[in-house]
Amino acid sequence: QVQLVESGGGLVQPGGSLRLSCAASGNIFSAYAVNWYRQAPGKQREFVATITSGGITTYADSVKGRFSISRDNAKNTVYLQMDSLKPEDTAVYSCNTRPPLFQWGQGTQVTVSS
Repeated sequence: QVQLVESGGGLVQPGGSLRLSCAASGNIFSAYAVNWYRQAPGKQREFVATITSGGITTYADSVKGRFSISRDNAKNTVYLQMDSLKPEDTAVYSCNTRPPLFQWGQGTQVTVSS
């Protein structure tokens, strides 16, 4: 069974940066597009960014120009570089294929606060 493990979250001040990682067990990620999602307290999960198997990226308008998604197929890992963070970016960040094929991981908490 494929496991998704997100890491790299934490507490950061507004304007700061974090780099999230999404690692999948087994050599499976390279064939799929992968999405990052986030869920803030009291809100539904929302799309953040996607990267296709060929490396084409798309972003939600709310993060465009500040976040960057990338992948390392040799490591079966997808990254989310987050810069110029804002308090409204506070959420639990999760990843999955597009469409979601695997059981969701626990996610990683990102808190942006002074």
